[in-house]
Amino acid sequence: MAKMNRVQFQPGMSLTEFLEQYGTESQCEAAVEKSRWPNGFVCPECQGTGHCVVWHDQVKTFQCAACREQTTLTAGTIFHATKLPLRKWFQAMYFLTQTKNNVSALELTRLIGVCYRTAWRLKHKLLQVMTEREAPRQLDGRVEIDDAYLGGELSGGKAGRGSENKVSFIAAVKTTDDHHPLLAVFSRVKTFSLAEVEAWATKHLAASATVVSDGLACFTAVTKAGCQHEQEVVGKKRKSTDMSCFLWVNTILGNLKTAISGTYHSFDFEKYGHRYLAEMQYRFNRRFDLAVILPRLLCAAATTGKRTEAWLRLAEDQR
Repeated sequence: MAKMNRVQFQPGMSLTEFLEQYGTESQCEAAVEKSRWPNGFVCPECQGTGHCVVWHDQVKTFQCAACREQTTLTAGTIFHATKLPLRKWFQAMYFLTQTKNNVSALELTRLIGVCYRTAWRLKHKLLQVMTEREAPRQLDGRVEIDDAYLGGELSGGKAGRGSENKVSFIAAVKTTDDHHPLLAVFSRVKTFSLAEVEAWATKHLAASATVVSDGLACFTAVTKAGCQHEQEVVGKKRKSTDMSCFLWVNTILGNLKTAISGTYHSFDFEKYGHRYLAEMQYRFNRRFDLAVILPRLLCAAATTGKRTEAWLRLAEDQR
C-alpha cells in the first residue's frame, strides 16, 4: 500500500471552522483590526498609539490623540473604501485559499453572491496581495528550472507562439537533496534571452543555488548571478519528462497549466497573467499548513495599501 501523502490529506480549514471564526461581521472586523494592529492601534500619519474611537453613523473611526488624524479600520488597506461587508471578503479569501484548483471571478459571483464586476475587483485585489507577498521570493539549494508559456489564442488573434495572448515565464522549483519539492517561483519574462535570465536569476535565486536545467542556451546566464549550473541536454531520444532530475518542475508545470486552463477562459493573459501565476505560487508555497493560509492572507491584505480598480486594470509594465 502506498504511503499517504500528509500534505494532500491534511484537513485544512473546514467550512464549519471558517463560519465559527469569521461568520459574523463583528468577528471579521475584529480579525482585521488584530491583523492590522497586532499590538494595538498605530496612527498611519504620526505612528502614535494613543487614540479614541469616534462613530460616524455606524462607521467605527479611530482618532489619534497626538495629531488628531482620523482613520477607519479598512482605510489604507486592500479593503480601502469597500462597500462590501467584510464577510464577503472573508468568504472570497476562504475559497481562494482552501480549494485545490483555482476559482474564477465568475464562479466567485455564485459562491459569495455578488455581481461579476465586484467579484473581479475583489479577486484581483486579493491576487495582487499574493503577488506582492511573493515578489521577493528567492530560492536556494537545488533548483529545477524550465521555460514555459501561459495562455493561448484570443478571439480574432493569432495562434501558437505568435499569439498576442501567450506569455513566456520561467518555472523554478526548490527541492530537498532527495528531490522532494519545497518552494516554487513562476515569473514572467519578456523573452528567453541571456539578459532576461540573468536578471531573473539575480532577483529570484540565491548565489548558493545549484540550478538544474535543460539545454536551452539562455539558462547558462544563471552563473552570472553566482549560481552553480547543471545542464541536462534533452532531445528526441532523451525527453525531459522521462528524466528524474526534472520530475518536479514538470509535474508542477503540468498541474499549473491544468488548473489554469480548467478554470479560466477567454481572459487577457498578457495583461493579468502575472497575478494568476502568483496565485498558484502563493498557494503552493503555503501548502504545508492549509489551516493558516487564510489568516496569513488576511495579515497580508491588512498591511497592503489600497489598490484601485483603475490601477489593477493597467498592464504590469504600465504601473
